[in-house]
Amino acid sequence: MAANTNSYEMTSWADQWDSNPDPFPANYDQPKTSTKAKYGKKVEEGFGKTKSVASTGMKKVKTGAHVGFHWIKDKYNKTTGKQ
Repeated sequence: MAANTNSYEMTSWADQWDSNPDPFPANYDQPKTSTKAKYGKKVEEGFGKTKSVASTGMKKVKTGAHVGFHWIKDKYNKTTGKQ
């Protein structure tokens, strides 16, 4: 490490062992357009699709559970119901 007295001026582990340049230098400018403006419509469409798929899936689970419980009920009644 460097012999500077201020800790913030000392070199870090990455500075000592990593010889590759920084992927985003300190003067890196952020894009001028906002992320919301750029990807907002696509994200909203994705949420709409996800919501419809989840709704359809839950309907299938509900129907399957209903049919399964009635099947069990019918099997139980056939074995025990000697009316």
